[in-house]
Amino acid sequence: MRHRLLVPGAVALSLVLAVPASAADFTPGAPGVGDTYYPESGNGGYDVSHYDLRLKYQPKTDLLQGTATLLATTTQDLSRFNLDFALKVSEIRVNGKKARFATSGKHELEVTPATPLEKGKQISVVVRYADKPSQVKIDNYSAWARTPDGGVVAQEPDAAVWWFPSNDHPTDKATYDVSVAVPDGTQALSNGVLASQSSKLGWTRYNWRSDKPQATYLTTLAVGKFDITTDTTANGLPVINAVSKDLGANEGSARASIARTAEATEWLESVFGPYPFNAVGGYVPNVPAHYALETQTRPFYGKKAFDRGTNVSVVVHELAHQWYGDSVSLKDWKDIWINEGFAAYSQWLWSEKEGEGTAQQLADYVYAQHPADDPFWKVRPGNPGAENQFDDAVYDRGALALQALRNKVGDKVFFGILKSWPTEHRYGNASVADFVKFAGKKSGTSLDGFFDTWLFEPTRPAAGAAGRTLGVRHTAVAEPKSWRQIAAATHGVHGVHGH
Repeated sequence: MRHRLLVPGAVALSLVLAVPASAADFTPGAPGVGDTYYPESGNGGYDVSHYDLRLKYQPKTDLLQGTATLLATTTQDLSRFNLDFALKVSEIRVNGKKARFATSGKHELEVTPATPLEKGKQISVVVRYADKPSQVKIDNYSAWARTPDGGVVAQEPDAAVWWFPSNDHPTDKATYDVSVAVPDGTQALSNGVLASQSSKLGWTRYNWRSDKPQATYLTTLAVGKFDITTDTTANGLPVINAVSKDLGANEGSARASIARTAEATEWLESVFGPYPFNAVGGYVPNVPAHYALETQTRPFYGKKAFDRGTNVSVVVHELAHQWYGDSVSLKDWKDIWINEGFAAYSQWLWSEKEGEGTAQQLADYVYAQHPADDPFWKVRPGNPGAENQFDDAVYDRGALALQALRNKVGDKVFFGILKSWPTEHRYGNASVADFVKFAGKKSGTSLDGFFDTWLFEPTRPAAGAAGRTLGVRHTAVAEPKSWRQIAAATHGVHGVHGH
């Protein structure tokens, strides 16, 4: 037998290799993702792949009880991590073991697992909680709206913190199972398809499933008494629409508007390509709000969105977001034009299809309405600032930029870009800069200067900057027939979002 002699240095090396990383190597995850406008939104150190939310809600008392299970993967060696959540928590378990937790900031829940978490590992986080969400205020505000027969949560950019713990930023999208128990005779609506429904001891449980990546702010919950209708599109896509039973004088207009959902979806597929999700529809609860929101697969429409009558334009706008904003989501909230400019322009294209004013006529009209000294031109759609994130200019000047692009590159290239962008970036995230580069590649020419003029310069672009004259000099530009409905759908409706 031969004996091997180990020198001291070799012994030391073998010991180092055998010992796992020390506690000093594990650090807390960041309390935010570093968003330009909302630095506290989201968290660092992990990516969520799935949310399983098992909830119970009593409309009479506004009590929401929940158990949320998050499946995630660590992106660093974690000693601690944050969740965005504002309700009262009773217990948290990480990988089945109880974890310590504390609150900080406006909506930060700091979680310390029993043992540190290694990078690249799959983890489970279970959070038990109960609270009255409408009474939980952040900056004197709650995104949870009580209704005469239930409650609704649908807000932008913040909503999730009032009903489930999450990594609350669009860059961390996940799939969802949302199971909600409500008193018999009451319905619970969420995103996706209704996987199952059952009743027991006076409670009915609804199990909703979204099987494609979904941002937290696009996840919605509505409890109340609705008339629910189901249908399918020509391609067999489930259509689920719901209207509250107590909308009063707005009921007919609301029903007539969202009844066009399947038709609008089929038309949008011809413009933007195949619909990206497992269901489509919309809902109108008895919420006295003017705004609408593109909650994924099931847009929310506030009751007052139909104060002026039927409003198909707002339906087209929110459905267009399913491609631009939901499937392809922004990287940073300063990239809001990636959402709103395209949804607004979809209304112009719908007007063109309906014979109520071409996109060019609408562009001429909008341009003519705002002289060079109008503050409208001070807002930069490509980075409007948090205070102007939902300013009319983000929508109208944002749509103008797209009509200008259409004039510059021609219809064939332009509509090719509109369809290939959501196809090639499906379920991902993108920035304004990404689109500028993409459009340049597809058109075969650099468009940096062009987009700088239309999206980033705080001045009125020259009339010829669109490739053809905008407006008619010394002559009043006629108002297109569709303009008032388009304006009603965005000015003070989609642009408010409750905040």
